[in-house]
Amino acid sequence: MVISLSRPIRSVLEGAPDAPSLEDLLTLVDEFVVECASSQTPEVLIVQFEEELQAVYHESVDYSNVRQGEIFLTILRHLAPVIPSTSIISWFEVVLRPALREPKLATAPLNYAKDLIIQALKRYQDVYSDLIENYTERVAGFRKRLFELYLLDAFNEGSKDDVLEWTNLDEEERSRRSHWKENLEDILVRYGQDNPEDLFTEIHTHFANPSARLQLFTLLNILSSQEKYSIVAPVLSKHQLMRYLLLSISLDNSSTVCSAGLTFLVKTLPYFAVYAREQLRFYVPRLLAILARVLCWKERYPIIPEAGDGPPDPQLEKELADITQKNLHVRPDLEWQRLEMTFSSTTSLPPNPRPFFSLLFYLFPSNVLRFLRSPVESLVAYSVDSPYVGSWKGAFDEDEIRRKAENLLREHICHPLLIWKDASKEQNSDEFWSKYGTARIISEAMMMDIRNLAAGLRERYGTPAPETVPSNDSGAVVKSSKPVAESASESSRFITPLDLSAGRVVVSLADMVNATNALKANIDVEFVTPDVQWISALPSRSPSPAKRQRIISSRVTTEPGHESTDISHIAQAVAGLQREVLLLRNELNFELWIQRENVKHIGRLYQDRILMKSAEAERQGLYNKLRKYRSQVIALENELRDNRQQASSAKNKYADWNTELQQKLKELREEKKNWISEAATLRSAEKEAKALFATQAKLLTRTADHVFQLQTQEKENQHKIDRLHDYERQIEQHIKIQKLWEKDYAKFNARGEQLVAMENSMQQLKLCLESYEKTQEQMEETARAYRRQIQGLEARLSLAHKKAESRRAFSEEGLRAFVEEKTALKNSNEKLRAENDELRDEVEELRAMVELLKAQVTGQRGLISETRANVSTA
Repeated sequence: MVISLSRPIRSVLEGAPDAPSLEDLLTLVDEFVVECASSQTPEVLIVQFEEELQAVYHESVDYSNVRQGEIFLTILRHLAPVIPSTSIISWFEVVLRPALREPKLATAPLNYAKDLIIQALKRYQDVYSDLIENYTERVAGFRKRLFELYLLDAFNEGSKDDVLEWTNLDEEERSRRSHWKENLEDILVRYGQDNPEDLFTEIHTHFANPSARLQLFTLLNILSSQEKYSIVAPVLSKHQLMRYLLLSISLDNSSTVCSAGLTFLVKTLPYFAVYAREQLRFYVPRLLAILARVLCWKERYPIIPEAGDGPPDPQLEKELADITQKNLHVRPDLEWQRLEMTFSSTTSLPPNPRPFFSLLFYLFPSNVLRFLRSPVESLVAYSVDSPYVGSWKGAFDEDEIRRKAENLLREHICHPLLIWKDASKEQNSDEFWSKYGTARIISEAMMMDIRNLAAGLRERYGTPAPETVPSNDSGAVVKSSKPVAESASESSRFITPLDLSAGRVVVSLADMVNATNALKANIDVEFVTPDVQWISALPSRSPSPAKRQRIISSRVTTEPGHESTDISHIAQAVAGLQREVLLLRNELNFELWIQRENVKHIGRLYQDRILMKSAEAERQGLYNKLRKYRSQVIALENELRDNRQQASSAKNKYADWNTELQQKLKELREEKKNWISEAATLRSAEKEAKALFATQAKLLTRTADHVFQLQTQEKENQHKIDRLHDYERQIEQHIKIQKLWEKDYAKFNARGEQLVAMENSMQQLKLCLESYEKTQEQMEETARAYRRQIQGLEARLSLAHKKAESRRAFSEEGLRAFVEEKTALKNSNEKLRAENDELRDEVEELRAMVELLKAQVTGQRGLISETRANVSTA
């Protein structure tokens, strides 16, 4: 099955002419899945098929061919019920990861890839966990790998390097990276909806890295906007990750991360109020501490070097930061690594506490007011430990908290609960929102803000204020002469550019609202002057008029050739714009989430309104039905009287008809008795016939068994008869063999005599062999002597050579004699070696003959065996 399945897969991937269709191939794959599910050893089939599939992929699949990738993903998706998670993990780098990066991939194969990855993440324990080594650890490592890819490989909007790299990419590469990040987010969010505990544990592990917190908050914000977040939120309320999230918002110095964290809290706390009320009460003091920290947040400015000055002094900048900002050190026992400014080259504005304050003020109004009266005393009364080195009093500026809280309270309506309950009753009694839904809590909390309430009332009653437009010439306010609808439509269509010629910018509030609405409505905004020079003209901050004048003068004196200054300005502008993009995207997602929850709440209110209207209409309808039913009752009573009279007459007729039926019943009973007697006689006859048939059937079976036994006995004895005939033939053969054996025995005796003679000859050969060995030893000794002579002669020869070189005269006759003597010695040595080899061969032959004779004597081979072999072959 494995081989028969790999061939059509290869042909479909290669696009062969005789290749089956994709539907037929998927049918074969489904049959293989059914076969694996019904097999007792499915792991063997799966391992074989996986090896074949890998070979097919490496040989037939082109990595740049999107069609082949889609087909392969479809095959893997159909194999998902039987393949283990480790197999999916092995295909991740080869198939799944390129699919998640490919923007041209169809939606269905992309969803297949996501489903496979989520399946690999979910299968902690299955039938393969005991068969595959380190199965659970590999799945956990794969989950960690996905998080590392999301944090390190995907585009990080909070990284300056990634943003600058993004500006240099082409549209195709940007699309690939965007798809890669979106798909990773989708996978992690879908996995977190079904396995929130594992997701939060992994986020908790990576949350210790400060550079990853902004991305993790972004992921959590996406997760909190899902429909299934009502199931996820109770798990988060009891998870240790919640403590890390609160610590990050309380301790980190990045306003961007704090804004993302506040948005996540605003989206999460309503779910805590509905599904985890006890945990929400536990977090109230910490949430109030976060509110105080955000209210005390001060605007921080980037480090901008002066024109012509050297690099900034870090020690001086640190001292200035300590003077302007209150430096709060984290307690060492918390082991918290603080995150500083994410965008260090742009102005860091404080996070917006308004939605967070609105929600807390709606849920716990008395506690919030008590906290704002005396923040430090309230936190001490709650027995909440300060995360900073020192007490709460040194951490927060109470005057600053009261000043900013006063503005917030002025812009919020009075909570009705403040009239009936104080802080102690609010903590000990049930909350007024205990039976509310999340949509109602969110909508009513946002309506605590006067701005949202005013917008709602204006939409409800349709009385907008007259539009005012600032005049560019005199600065006076002029009422618009156009109708409101016409001016609103025109203002939504056109956005006026900014005029920087006067040195200051006059921006209309309507233009700002129009620009925001255009961006939120996904309208394509066209920039009139897309020039890069405007980036260098953007000041990152304006702390003072003197500082602004220095910046302007430095820009005036800067020549166009100074590219380093332009690059620094571009980097600062990109960082500032990137921060604004993150904050605006965060705000947009929050507004969309608020809009979705408001739609739910509006639907519920509309349903209640319809129910109230329908109840009044139903009440009027019930009155009309009551009048109708009364008239019907009178008519039915008259009809009842007529029916009673008819019933009495029918009763009399029934009595007469009953007597007639009694007589017919008697006749039928007598007839039934006759039928019963006849049926009894027929049953007895039937029983006798059945008994007769049973006895005949028994006799028939007995005779059939007897015949069968006789046939079987005949068949059983047939082979015995055949064997008897074989025995007779064998006896005749044995008689012949016995005669031959007697002849062989006589030959054996003769051979015994020959053996004795051969033993004598063998003894003689042994003696000869010993003599040969002795002669060989003597010859070896002579050869050694010859070798020593040769060595001596060679030494003498070397001395002679030396003398010849000194004297340059040598006797040719002496040399010729020496050479002849040397050759004679070599010839004699070779002759002795040849004789020694011949003697060894003779010894081996004699040993072989001795062994052969011994074997003949012991009976391993002989004449009798040869004759028997001849007889058997004959």
